[in-house]
Amino acid sequence: MDGIAETPAPAIDPFDVGRPELYHKDAWRPVFEKLRADDPVYYCETGRSGPYWAITRYEDIVRVDSDPATFSSSHLLGGVTLEDKSNVTFMQMDPPQHTAKRKSVTPIVAPKSLAQMEVLIRDRAAKTLDALPRGEEFDWVDRVSIELTSMMLATLFGHPIEDRRTLVRWSDTITADLDDPDSPIRTEAQRGEVMREFYLSMLDIWKRRREEEPRFDIVSILAHDPDMRNAPVEEITGLFGLFLVGGNDTTRNSMSGGMWGFAQHPDEWRKLKADPKLLGNAVSEIIRYQTPVIYERRTALRDVEIAGKTIAKGDRVGMWYISGNRDESVFEDADSLKIDRPNARQHLSFGMGPHRCVGSRLAEMQLRVLWEEVLKRDLEIEVLEKPSYAFSNLVRSPTRLPVRIKA
Repeated sequence: MDGIAETPAPAIDPFDVGRPELYHKDAWRPVFEKLRADDPVYYCETGRSGPYWAITRYEDIVRVDSDPATFSSSHLLGGVTLEDKSNVTFMQMDPPQHTAKRKSVTPIVAPKSLAQMEVLIRDRAAKTLDALPRGEEFDWVDRVSIELTSMMLATLFGHPIEDRRTLVRWSDTITADLDDPDSPIRTEAQRGEVMREFYLSMLDIWKRRREEEPRFDIVSILAHDPDMRNAPVEEITGLFGLFLVGGNDTTRNSMSGGMWGFAQHPDEWRKLKADPKLLGNAVSEIIRYQTPVIYERRTALRDVEIAGKTIAKGDRVGMWYISGNRDESVFEDADSLKIDRPNARQHLSFGMGPHRCVGSRLAEMQLRVLWEEVLKRDLEIEVLEKPSYAFSNLVRSPTRLPVRIKA
């Protein structure tokens, strides 16, 4: 209309590492390389979800992640994503409240529990690998990564094993980005409907577990925990969502990322075949190389200086694990997969400090067992195309990886 000027759209900050398309297009490496070299504590004024600080060097990420007295995870301040969320889980609490709540869920990953689970995981991995076609193309993500992690999720939640893919659908919906053209949902209202379906299903199991003898699954463990038995419903359902997404993404994405990593570095696969004792370290290196969780957010509780920059009280701070795991000052030749890397276990993928992933040992065990079973069968797996990735700035999730097992 004459006489009315259009307001120009704000320019896209090329260093806004919160843009999901960076990870969807697998185009994140040069952006982080530039930031680590020139501006490792970068203030992004025009982020998609508002202004935030991007922490991109390893040592600075460790500092932030290890200091909950200065950098808060609290849901009352927005939680652990750049988009303010108010999920009431121990992940979005600070010590000492976080410490007390975390203890409620540790029995599921105690050594005795892990030993029981390993037998089950190995049997499922063996059957899954033996059922794969030989000499034909198939999707490793769907037939192996999702299949194995969905069965583990069903075990953790006491969910019917035959309905395990419903758990995957719920998890994918919870983490879906509404800007993704292929998103299974279009509105937050639709997300809420799916989450309600998940929560009601879990609460039904919860109520039954409270009246039964203790079982092996996480729902039973929480239902019989004195501190959780009478917890508010929103805290209980929040924990269910946390374990659903955490149990799905880390292992599933690393199973696919490991396959792609070995395809790009075939000498490393030959090295592992020649010396299977390297597998424990190789699992850590795969998790570093893949970095299944891209970042976490904290909120500054006071003014603080990092790398010459002053972060003000109340500012949002993004710890970009995916960048820290590529920091050449810590990991030599960081873009390469090296199964005998001496410091592979120092990766940031599980976080640092009090919020280190409670399920890390379970994730590592699932990956170790899978590759042990692949090695046992001497499978020669050919990757036919590059993986496609989810439209997400939170999880680095391969969505398709065509492969073929040589007959």
